[in-house]
Amino acid sequence: MKIAIISPNTAHLHEMVQVLQRSHQVQTFEGGKTRMPAIAEQERPDLMIVDGMCCDPADLAPVESVTNRYPHMAVLLLCALQTPEFLLQSMRAGVREVLPSPPSTQALMDAVHRIAAKLPDRMQERMQGRIMAFLPCKGGSGATFLATNLAWMLARHHSVLLVDLNLQFGDALAYLQEGNPASTLADVARDIHRLDASFLVASTVKVTPRLHMLAAPEDVIHAMDVEPEHVNAIVQLAAAHYDFVLLDLGRVLDPLALRMLDRAQSIVPVLLPNVPAVRNAQKLLRMFHDLGYPESKLQPVLNRVDRRHEIGLAEVRKTLGLDQQQWRAVPDAPQEVQAAINAGVPLAESSRNSAVVRELAAWAEALAPAAQEDSGGFLHRLFRRA
Repeated sequence: MKIAIISPNTAHLHEMVQVLQRSHQVQTFEGGKTRMPAIAEQERPDLMIVDGMCCDPADLAPVESVTNRYPHMAVLLLCALQTPEFLLQSMRAGVREVLPSPPSTQALMDAVHRIAAKLPDRMQERMQGRIMAFLPCKGGSGATFLATNLAWMLARHHSVLLVDLNLQFGDALAYLQEGNPASTLADVARDIHRLDASFLVASTVKVTPRLHMLAAPEDVIHAMDVEPEHVNAIVQLAAAHYDFVLLDLGRVLDPLALRMLDRAQSIVPVLLPNVPAVRNAQKLLRMFHDLGYPESKLQPVLNRVDRRHEIGLAEVRKTLGLDQQQWRAVPDAPQEVQAAINAGVPLAESSRNSAVVRELAAWAEALAPAAQEDSGGFLHRLFRRA
């Protein structure tokens, strides 16, 4: 369940995040009830927890305006002082529950569980998240770099799950942060009978509040236990709870990879501007045609483009075909990219002014246009501090 917590008390925010983040997608916002309309519009959470309410029924006006506009969103209020009149007016304003502020751990967990149990219809009505499958046309094409860094860009405004499906040698997590995951895809597959939204979220690495990652198995032996049916169930569930599900596939087109390509709305073959990569891309495109995939499903990326190279985007498009609008070209910045990979951080954090970052930002904007602000759009917000 996607939860937004608003509180003027940073200690309260921290305590509630520690309780809820293991089983839910949790975002925190410092402030009061006046922030509710903007957060509801921008984040569209399933549950909004609002702390710092007093017992004056007049304070419920902004709450009621939000519950009227977003009837499928549940609201839980935290109030230090509660009167019978306030509780009655809260229910009339569309509030699901009212708890003391700060709430006890058990009371908060119980309330969220009760609310989640009443939201199955809401979960089913949510628009399915977009599934994108990244695969390299040749080793070293940069598919993992693009998948991880685009996921980070998308997660600035949307919930994203990145799944590392290079089961034997997956290392996508290392592109975003250091350390080993507490749980991996193999652990979820082993307990597939427990699979639900809470278990899935609890099994992910929280790279950022909106970017979660399901890491590849740490042990090659355990990777052999992951079946296509397991991954299919995981991805199907993830698409119902995340705005984007990005799949980082390896080069092997085994039954698992083909199952994911069937399910994905977008297939992203990544190639370099050289003859061997273009030849491999030709083979892939023929295979996609034989599998009956429409060309509109394909979104190829020419990575590490340098104007000094003999082979550019125009030559590759001429050789491989496909509509010009389907292609993306990512410029070459070997030193900046390698430094970010070695540091285990997204490129946007280490080289904000990089041309690669600007291209990734434009790509994310094209996939899901961000809400405009007075100061400009997504690109402006990303670079305004540069």
